[in-house]
Amino acid sequence: MEEKELKTSMKQRIFIGVIAILMLGSMIAGYALIVAGGSSSSASTGEESQISEEKAQQYADEYEEKVAEFKEKTKGDYDKFIQYKSEIKAYNETTANEGGVQVKDLKEGSGKALTTEDSDYLAYYVGWCADETVFDSSFDDNSNPTAFAKVLDASLGMIEGWVQGVDGMKLGGVRRITVPGELAYGESMEICGGYNKPLRFLVMAVAKEDPLKTLAQELDTAYMKVQYAQYGIDYDEMMSQQ
Repeated sequence: MEEKELKTSMKQRIFIGVIAILMLGSMIAGYALIVAGGSSSSASTGEESQISEEKAQQYADEYEEKVAEFKEKTKGDYDKFIQYKSEIKAYNETTANEGGVQVKDLKEGSGKALTTEDSDYLAYYVGWCADETVFDSSFDDNSNPTAFAKVLDASLGMIEGWVQGVDGMKLGGVRRITVPGELAYGESMEICGGYNKPLRFLVMAVAKEDPLKTLAQELDTAYMKVQYAQYGIDYDEMMSQQ
């Protein structure tokens, strides 16, 4: 397939998207610490958050059910995507940082062509470092995947390199995107062992439509419930009080 280079920009937009999933646990932990830090005052008003073991298990069971349902519904997409797993390999860090955003179409889609203004789509993905280390993915297991266990909602906001990288990509296609560090996280966040590190993604963009749209939302909610439960927070109760 033809490989092309896209024009770069110094603009860097921090996202909650691809790495948001990676950072979700730490974000929840931070929230939980705030809750825990204020427990002395909440205890005085009788509003300290707690969750029973039975409710925590219920959340865990719900999540497992949603994962199983998601794996079944996305099997067709997974079978198309996994064919390109061999693309996940080491690359030259210096070249990646100096070459701008680079893309390689591995499979051309038949759907709508995305632009830099589009964010209303979902994406299966793998993100890895120059040394081949996978930092996050849609796979159920980064080392020995058997199915998809999650999907990225692009409307959460993406790094600039991703935005440029999907430009012109058609829904249903598979593309490899190389992002230089300045268009990934730059000095704002340490990843892949340091700052200003380039990232590479394998991406399959798909339409944000039902049943996948609703199932993805339900899966995300089930995951949030499990994560909050680990810190003694009843998600349903918390949401009912908002």
